[in-house]
Amino acid sequence: MAAQKKQDVVLDEGAVYINRAGTPVYVKTADICAMTGKTNQWIGQLKSQGVLNLRSTPHGAMYELASTIHSYCTMLENRAKEAVEKAMSAEYKERNTAEISLKKSKALKAGMEAKELMGKMHRSEDIEYMVTELLFALRGMMLALPGRLAIDCANISDPAEVSERIRKEVCLIMDEMVNYKYDPAKYEELVRERLSWDKIDVEDGDVDDG
Repeated sequence: MAAQKKQDVVLDEGAVYINRAGTPVYVKTADICAMTGKTNQWIGQLKSQGVLNLRSTPHGAMYELASTIHSYCTMLENRAKEAVEKAMSAEYKERNTAEISLKKSKALKAGMEAKELMGKMHRSEDIEYMVTELLFALRGMMLALPGRLAIDCANISDPAEVSERIRKEVCLIMDEMVNYKYDPAKYEELVRERLSWDKIDVEDGDVDDG
């Protein structure tokens, strides 16, 4: 019986050989540091966290080698798994946030286009276009004024009467400008035409990118 026990553990030139599988082997903290490549402080932190546990032996508190290495490897696997899950969660959250942002943008764009078609919202370029049309109409009426007044004024000898005649014509033009009314139907037609061209530009861009 005693001879069998001697064969379980063999000492040879300072090296310890365990011949029987499952034989408990107890080592010191310095040995665990050497095996893991970590500092004494790191191993002590794992011990305080309950990851590694010292056991009482006739030679003092020591680490049981097999269970300690198993616990250490399990800890590394769990941390790696948590890191992967965290990365995947962050990626999912980012992708989900991007999708929500895209949906909101599309909904906002659709809402703005609907308001445009209903005449509740106007783009600056559309307002500029309609104001430019109005100014061109005013320009045309003012340029036509000399021709309309030339014959009448030529037959009037009194300068004051000529001035009054011109004033009346100018007032008529101003009245037309004052009475100018916003035409929702015309604006809707303008918006639909612009949206149609915008869609064509987008489709052409998609084709070019391909």
